[in-house]
Amino acid sequence: MPDDGALPDSALAGRRERPFGIYVHVPFCASRCGYCDFNTYTADQLPGASRDDYPDLVLAELAQARRVLGADPTPVRTVFFGGGTPTLLPPDALARILAGIDATFGLAPDAEVTTEANPESVTPASLAALRRAGFTRISLGMQSAAEHVLAVLDRRHTPGRAVAAAREAAAAGFDHVNMDLIYGTPGETAQDWADSLDAVLAAVADGVVDHVSAYSLIVEDGTRLAARIARGELPTPSDDVAADRYLAAEKRLTAAGLTWYEVSNWAADDAARCRHNLLYWTGGDWWGLGPGAHSHVGGVRWWNVKHPSRYAQRLAAGLSPGAGREILTAAERHTEDVLLATRLRTGLDLSVLPEPAVAAAHRAAADGLLATADLAAGRAVLTLDGRLLADAVVRDLLPD
Repeated sequence: MPDDGALPDSALAGRRERPFGIYVHVPFCASRCGYCDFNTYTADQLPGASRDDYPDLVLAELAQARRVLGADPTPVRTVFFGGGTPTLLPPDALARILAGIDATFGLAPDAEVTTEANPESVTPASLAALRRAGFTRISLGMQSAAEHVLAVLDRRHTPGRAVAAAREAAAAGFDHVNMDLIYGTPGETAQDWADSLDAVLAAVADGVVDHVSAYSLIVEDGTRLAARIARGELPTPSDDVAADRYLAAEKRLTAAGLTWYEVSNWAADDAARCRHNLLYWTGGDWWGLGPGAHSHVGGVRWWNVKHPSRYAQRLAAGLSPGAGREILTAAERHTEDVLLATRLRTGLDLSVLPEPAVAAAHRAAADGLLATADLAAGRAVLTLDGRLLADAVVRDLLPD
């Protein structure tokens, strides 16, 4: 990664014609969840670090982004504050970063501005302040409505707090409210999952929640959860159980009027879809601010140093915080396009596939994994069974 963060001319060519978003990584957490392997830190892990200084660091990298991308900025269509727990920073700190993004690049008039939040990290007052600052969307980490499941995941909120926070966000005027769910946690029963869906769907019925994300638990190496499973304290999650949970979610969410638009995401309508995630999934440009954040512009992908102290040191020295980068080859970009587009409800344009892959798509349709009507129209679109086996379908569409 060049010390000044400069990008090759090939990456900058045509940039104004491509959608552009900003991701802001906030690495702070009140406690570390046992299943999480994200680049996050508790106060004990960052002794002496001041959250008060963090907006200045992000704004310093933002100034670098403007220098690298040039004097003719592309308006920012989406902003996503993730982490970590962004809402551990006070609302005025998040507002200051958002104002800096607007001053540096300009926010599009209809920009989507999202923050993630843990349910216990927001209040009616803080949500109202975020809405006044320009945040339009919030994604709340509910995970489960079962107390013992939350305990296995090391979540701190009580079972009812997530839905209560969603109602507070809607009352504060947020345009869109998402609930994140995790299924397949060791010890979770079918009734636990049904209860979690019940809680979310009650908020959907009341017009409070218009987007739901549901993810199968992944046991990441090096996490506390992985160690507990390795010691035999908890059973290994079952793929068959995860499939049953997904089918239950699809049935219940669809009946409530939400439609899948990505394998793990359902929305009430097109406006409720997360446009920032769609930017990732459709190959747009974004700049990731913060330690460990990843960025992509015009086929160049890079990532920042992970530790907040090192990140601060490089910015203080006037250097790019980038730790490394790669320039994607045509073959790598094709692989990513196939992987991401196939997971979307809009599917993959068959014209981008070589003949062996098209033949594989027809075999997948014969096996009930791709929709035959869409295939006849030139697109590879997953069926419900195909969604359960999405990775296998993608592998078949990428023959050696």
